[in-house]
Amino acid sequence: MATNELDKQDQLEPNYAANTVEDDEEEEEDDDSSMTLIEHLEELRWRIFKSLIAIAVGSVVAFIFRVQILTLLELPLPKMAADTLTHGKLVVSGLTEGFTVYLLISIAFGFILALPVVLYQTWAFIAPGLLVKEKKYAVPFIFVGVILFAAGVTVGFFVLQYPVQWFITFASDSFAPLITAGNYFTFVAFFLLAFGIVFEVPLVLTFLAQVDLISSQTLKKKRVPAYIGMWIAATVITPGADPYSPIFLGVSMTFLYELSIILIKLMKK
Repeated sequence: MATNELDKQDQLEPNYAANTVEDDEEEEEDDDSSMTLIEHLEELRWRIFKSLIAIAVGSVVAFIFRVQILTLLELPLPKMAADTLTHGKLVVSGLTEGFTVYLLISIAFGFILALPVVLYQTWAFIAPGLLVKEKKYAVPFIFVGVILFAAGVTVGFFVLQYPVQWFITFASDSFAPLITAGNYFTFVAFFLLAFGIVFEVPLVLTFLAQVDLISSQTLKKKRVPAYIGMWIAATVITPGADPYSPIFLGVSMTFLYELSIILIKLMKK
């Protein structure tokens, strides 16, 4: 009898140890995710601060190469705009506009350079509320986010020539266009950032599917209203009034929506 009791106790000890380890892991997850509102706000403040530091560093790097970036962004200007330039250069209408334009370009490109850090800080802020199996997507989240944003900026750069040409030629019979550097580069910066942000749609939708907030079936059922909303948004987001930019952006958003459905199916499998 004593031997049988000892055998039963030996069999129970490994199970008890395993259960203890699982309980400890659950407690650790609970400790990570159980934060007060003040702690969440403090965490958010530091994540934003680190993202801003990364953008500032990226802006400094971009400012060093400001001339090369400026030359690149002037490529979408049509040949017909050369007659409106002063000595082949864009016009500045104020004493500080030249510096302001360089600063704007540097901040825009600084954000692009700091995007991996910004995406990491975003993931690090929401990670404590995720399960262990969901936290393993941190590296793919950052990598795919950078690739999609770069693809959006690239598409926007090739589309940029159409709204620029449309604006220059629209009233050329009645007015002599004077293209200032501030107006042109502000338009370019917002245009490229709009395309880059829109291309993050698959990343956002796939993440929401991973935390079980949406599913591929939901996206299929809501396809028609989603298409209507995306095409309306395409006409509002693009700063140009030409007919080409909303078409390119609308087609891109439609493709990205369907790509999101495919990605969600693959991730769930």
